[in-house]
Formats: sequence, structure tokens, C-alpha cells
Amino acid sequence: MNKLKVIITGATGMIGEGVLYECLNHAEVEKVLVISRNPCGYSHPKLNEIIHKDLSNISSLSESVKGYNACYFCLGVTSLGKNEEDYTRLTYTLTLNFATILASFNPDMTFCYISGASTDSSEKGKTMWARVKGKTENDLMKLPFKQVYNFRPGGIEPFLPLLPSQTYYKTYKYLSWLLALMKVITPNMVITLKDLSASMINASLIGYSKNILEMKDMKMLAKGIIK
Repeated sequence: MNKLKVIITGATGMIGEGVLYECLNHAEVEKVLVISRNPCGYSHPKLNEIIHKDLSNISSLSESVKGYNACYFCLGVTSLGKNEEDYTRLTYTLTLNFATILASFNPDMTFCYISGASTDSSEKGKTMWARVKGKTENDLMKLPFKQVYNFRPGGIEPFLPLLPSQTYYKTYKYLSWLLALMKVITPNMVITLKDLSASMINASLIGYSKNILEMKDMKMLAKGIIK
């Protein structure tokens, strides 16, 4: 296929920054557009950045998002302290509004969505965030993209360089012992950020046999194994 022209959201978060870093250093990625509420902190010949405060409404950016063939949607919020209405607005509604605009201008796009382990595809379970994520996954797959892949990572092991200025940096630095323990006790529940990023890029380049990728799928796809 043609080289990738990528849109990334959530680049000021850990997953988004990892994906951005890998894209900027990947030979098959030609162009990267970051759409964010705040500057991502990176400068690179491949990189363009749009600061846009309301990511639930990008209709004014329609000309800027044309011509891209991949989107890595890494934007997300915690459900802690939020009721279902607020979490739905910030997760489901925002994501679907953003994706609908992209699909209308880029029918050849592969859309990769960062969901989460234990997401509820039935939309009927007792866990609020899992239901909302499940509905988000399901409705993304109804949009007229070339392909949609939903990634469900569990524990994520960061890699450097991540920008120490980002708010999550210290949190993950001090939780490194927990990730190390998980790798020993539950290795199938931990993936490196580098492998997660590689699996998203490979989903756009070579595809995968499933639309929903659990941990073992992401690890295989990171190595270029598509089953």
C-alpha cells in the first residue's frame, strides 16, 4: 500500500506519545498530523500539529484532515469520579463525532481505537466504563472506514524517551515496580508501549484477522504476524 499519512489524537498522553514517537521514526510513515488540545512537545519534519480545544467538534478542520489513510485514536479519560452520562459524552460521543468527520472525507482510512482490557462488547454488563467502551467499539465498526481495529491493552510498560514534562511521566516512573511484578505473575496482561505502537502501525500496513485485538493479538501483530 501507499505510505502512511497518519492522524493521532491523545499525543500528550502516554500511549499517544509512544505511538507518535514510533510513527516519526517509522520508514513507512510519510506524514503525521497531531490534533490536540495542547502542544505535544515534539518537532519533526514529518509532523504537523493542530491545536483544537473542542475535539468533539472538528467540522471546522474538514480541509485539514483530508487525504490521510490512518488514524490512531489514543485519546481517553478515566471513569473515576464520573457518572455514566459524563463518561459517555467524553468517551463515546466525542470519539464517534471525531471519527464520523474523518470517515466522511477519508473512506480509505484505517481507524485504530485504544479501548481497554475487559471492554464489554454486549453493552449490557454491570461495569459502566466497559459498557460505554463496548458501544464505542461497536459503533465505530459501523462507520464507512476501510477498516476499524479496536485495541484492548491491559498493563502497559512505557519506553523512553517519553517527555518528562508530561503529567503521566512521574506516575509511571513510580509504578514501574508494579509493572515488573505483573510481568512475572501475569505476563499475558502486560504489553510494552513499543509493541502496542508497532501493532497499531502494522494494522494499517498489513491488516489483521480480527477487529478486536486482545493482548496476544497485539503482541503477534507487533511482530508482523497476522494469523
